[in-house]
Amino acid sequence: MLRGILDCPDWIETFPCRGRAPDGNAVAPIRTLAQETAVALVYNGTTEAVMMATPADLEDFAFGFSLNESLIESVEDVAELTIAPTEHGIELRMWLRPERAASYHARRRHLAGPTGCGLCGIESLSQAMRPLKSVGADIVVRESEIADAVASLAARQVLNHATHAVHAAGCYRPGRGMLAVREDIGRHNALDKLTGALTQNHVDARRGMLVITSRISVEMVQKAAMIGAPVLIAMSAPTALAVRVAESTNITLVGVARGESYQVFCHAHRIADSSQEPRDGPN
Repeated sequence: MLRGILDCPDWIETFPCRGRAPDGNAVAPIRTLAQETAVALVYNGTTEAVMMATPADLEDFAFGFSLNESLIESVEDVAELTIAPTEHGIELRMWLRPERAASYHARRRHLAGPTGCGLCGIESLSQAMRPLKSVGADIVVRESEIADAVASLAARQVLNHATHAVHAAGCYRPGRGMLAVREDIGRHNALDKLTGALTQNHVDARRGMLVITSRISVEMVQKAAMIGAPVLIAMSAPTALAVRVAESTNITLVGVARGESYQVFCHAHRIADSSQEPRDGPN
């Protein structure tokens, strides 16, 4: 399972350490740590954002971030993508197709006005609570599949197995299991990477459920809504705002999913007991 990580030394690094384990024995003298790198997302020569991220699956990150932030509508809107290491980090340089470039630059001009908060140069309150489309997919999953999705995600966290320090996001489809998993030191980044992977491989998120290792903040619900995922499952609890946004966007929100236990916070109609067969969503 560690082949991919060990073949990519830029993702991890080993450090000497000392200490004591819970059983009283000394810990191993070498510890494997996840890399943390500044990653800039650059569109037509303009830097949109700089994120601290794991330098893995960066093409997925570029597309997923762009889609979730509504900077593009499809992967075809990006005419060219170059992953460029620099002295201080990595630049994901994207060149947009002419029609998308025009709307991007118009958006930049609008957001650079004097009403910005100063932190990011945008009208941050309205951007933070941007309107979202309601999710129309109507799959049904069994209780047992919630537990299987969480267990499947844990089993495929290759980077976390090596470092015990990264988040993961996965897409699980009833009847087919876990379709894709992406990891990152940042929970938002992991879900962006998953979005990019699903989109590039033409996997319809409306037919499955998203599973994440972190708490459910409102941004995670927003990202699920952007790709039309009808169910979002997490090992931790949601925030109150996340529940309200999931309710308004018709997303089934499942938190504190550990082993056979879980809690559904809204739209529980998609969760059937284990005796019922799951029903597929749209093709």
